[in-house]
Amino acid sequence: MSHSYACLLTHAVFSTKDRAPLVVNECRERLYPYLGGIAREIGAKALIIGGAVDHVHLLLSLPPTLCAADALRDLKANSSRWVHETWPDRRDFAWQTGYGAFSVSESQRGAVARYIGSQEEHHKRLTFQEEFIALLKKHRIPYDERYIWA
Repeated sequence: MSHSYACLLTHAVFSTKDRAPLVVNECRERLYPYLGGIAREIGAKALIIGGAVDHVHLLLSLPPTLCAADALRDLKANSSRWVHETWPDRRDFAWQTGYGAFSVSESQRGAVARYIGSQEEHHKRLTFQEEFIALLKKHRIPYDERYIWA
C-alpha cells in the first residue's frame, strides 16, 4: 500500500491535581477553546471538549505520527502554563500526573461526543472518581484502587 490511512479517535480524561474544583465557569469558557488550539498546534483535532469543575474530557482525532501520551503531555503542560499566565492568582492550578486514554471506534464517535457534551448533567449523579472507575471497567483496564488516586 502506498499510503497510510488511520482513524485514531481517543477519549482522553484527566483531572485537576487532587481533584480540586478549579475549572470554574470563568476559566472553563476560555480553557476549552485553548485546549482545542493546543490540539491543532500538535497536529490533532479536538472534536469535543467537556467536563466539570475537577476534570476534563476530550474526544481527540490523532494523526498517526502522534501518540496519545505525547498529545496529553502537551495538552496538560501548555494549558496549565496558560492558566497561570492568564490568572496569576491561580498559581495552585495543576493537572493530575496521570490520565485515562480510551480508544473509540468511528461507530461510537457520536455516543462518546454526546457523553462528553453532557458532563455537567452526568456529574449531578456521579463523582469523577466513580466515573473514572466505570470507564476503566468498561474498557477492561486493570487498576489497583490503593494507587489510582495517589
